[in-house]
Amino acid sequence: MKFLHISDLHIGKRVKNYSMLDSQRYVLAQIIDIINKERPDGVLIAGDIYDRMNPSEAAIECLDDFLVKLSETDAEIFVISGNHDSSGQIAFASRIIASSGIHMSPVYRGKVTPFTMEDEYGRVNVYMLPFVKPIHVRRCFENEDINDYSDAVRVAVRNMNIDTDERNILVAHQFVTGASVCEVETNVGGLDNVEASSFGKFDYVALGHIHTAQNIKKDRIRYSGATLKYGFDEKSQKSVTIVNIGEKGNIDTKTIPLVPLRDFVTIEGNFENIMEQYRYKELNDYVEIILNDEMDVPDAFRKLNDVFPYLMQIKYNNTRTRSLKEVSEVPDRKELSEMELISSLYEYQNNQPLNVEQTEYLQKVIGDVMGV
Repeated sequence: MKFLHISDLHIGKRVKNYSMLDSQRYVLAQIIDIINKERPDGVLIAGDIYDRMNPSEAAIECLDDFLVKLSETDAEIFVISGNHDSSGQIAFASRIIASSGIHMSPVYRGKVTPFTMEDEYGRVNVYMLPFVKPIHVRRCFENEDINDYSDAVRVAVRNMNIDTDERNILVAHQFVTGASVCEVETNVGGLDNVEASSFGKFDYVALGHIHTAQNIKKDRIRYSGATLKYGFDEKSQKSVTIVNIGEKGNIDTKTIPLVPLRDFVTIEGNFENIMEQYRYKELNDYVEIILNDEMDVPDAFRKLNDVFPYLMQIKYNNTRTRSLKEVSEVPDRKELSEMELISSLYEYQNNQPLNVEQTEYLQKVIGDVMGV
């Protein structure tokens, strides 16, 4: 039996005030094309469907269009809520739309009923566990000792009463200890860690929450990764994961790359050189520019934005920014003359002293102001 595994759509997300909806529609259309070509029996969508719990109308329309197209395929579709989603919103009308082959995770109440599929090797049971916190599971199992996220998932899985003689899949959205994260995910990990052993003996665990595709335990526990990059530090190729499940214990996976409408590109160099090199080129990617100029370029963002229509941010990489001095190194201003005070401030901000020309000019200005 074949499944397609994706996660972290983050529909409606904005990055540096740019809406990602056009890029998201573009990649979702690719996913539909892949489904029509690969013809999986099921599609596993492991949470963070929206980017926020109160999505915009445009984001809702985008998901609605995607679900309609999914319903027109031959696959059973399994969707769970992530930590960015409202579990109640994802669960809305789930029993009605299930007849269209779209299975949305209900709000967690302690009971997870699997959807069962069959092939020549027997039954495959798909369990959907929305993002849960210890308090969610504790409410349902008051007599259980639940102190952290690992306990919560372990108790939730144990109470699913899975038949380990059959093939079982879990769709979940948690941070598993050992997973690699990137800079845009600095808010994950730590207290919300879940040990891989908490997932019991599932044949495949389709995870969401981490944006980098990776295996946690060979092919058995896997993050498919986000379908798009959302930051300049994300270097990995985005993809969908295809999971083939044969007889019990026989699983293999492969990835199919996704091509973004716009990539995230970093350009570094001197302002004038960058302007000259790219002035007559079309670059429609999201751009971060790192300037090496020692002095800040006046109105740099506006000037660069004329050349790079999707410029997101500019930074400086120069003597000043590479090794800013600690505040503690700045001398007590009460002990400094006017000249020393301004010179020390300049050196603190720029990590280099005034040159001869600057010093002479500053001395003249101070002299004129002080009347000396």
